[in-house]
Amino acid sequence: CETCSKEEAKYRCPRCMKYSCSLLCVKKHKLALSCNGVRDKTAFVSVNEFTDLNLLSDYRFLEDVGRTADAAARHCIVHSPATKRLLYCLRNKARGCNIELKTLPVGFTKRRENSTTFNSVENKFYWHLKLIFPHCHAEYTLKGVPDDKTLADILKPYIDPVESDPVVCQRLKIYTTSPQSDVRILMKIENRNRNSIRYNELDASRSLLDNLKGKVIIEYPTLFVVLKTLKNDMVVLGQDGSEPAQNSDSESSSLSSVEEGEIRDSS
Repeated sequence: CETCSKEEAKYRCPRCMKYSCSLLCVKKHKLALSCNGVRDKTAFVSVNEFTDLNLLSDYRFLEDVGRTADAAARHCIVHSPATKRLLYCLRNKARGCNIELKTLPVGFTKRRENSTTFNSVENKFYWHLKLIFPHCHAEYTLKGVPDDKTLADILKPYIDPVESDPVVCQRLKIYTTSPQSDVRILMKIENRNRNSIRYNELDASRSLLDNLKGKVIIEYPTLFVVLKTLKNDMVVLGQDGSEPAQNSDSESSSLSSVEEGEIRDSS
């Protein structure tokens, strides 16, 4: 058993392939690794290991995708004038804030999850936001985050040793015990080739709206919280020596050339 290292393993997780000996150890490994236990149908399989079962699995997966796409195309919400008007208004308001907001077709997970709204009375966005803490394999979803709230205040309930929830604090212990100066907030730059993924570093002292200006957002922002002292594979634009850092003005000038076809890669 890879959890307790005491008993003989009886089970193997379809998702992460970890061996476990009992239901208790299965639950512990799921909690520790944020594993849902569901087999990843799109996981890479090398040609040498590819079998007839993998071929059958891929075939069934494509059939499921076809059925889902067909059901989404027939869904009444897709053709609803109210839905189209709401999305158009949301994108238009974002464009007025110098944010290129892109929405996915009905049926995509991010489209179903997105709860972002715009309050016309307050003239304010309330964002659906996802926080990912790579060093602890943890992620949290926030709903109704006002756009004038600073990133530092957004992160306080998670990484502040005093204000964070005890359970969250324990799970994110490596963050709560690190100096605030070591915390970096990154956001992936959309519409780039897979072999040149880059991230923008955001300013924790500024509001969410200020940080999103000049950026391309697909459905809702996803922020990665990393520590400077720990190694990670995220390359920040302008710090890899190959490309200059972009500010909001230079990014927004290139938004018009973004290809719609690359949305699928980002989803």
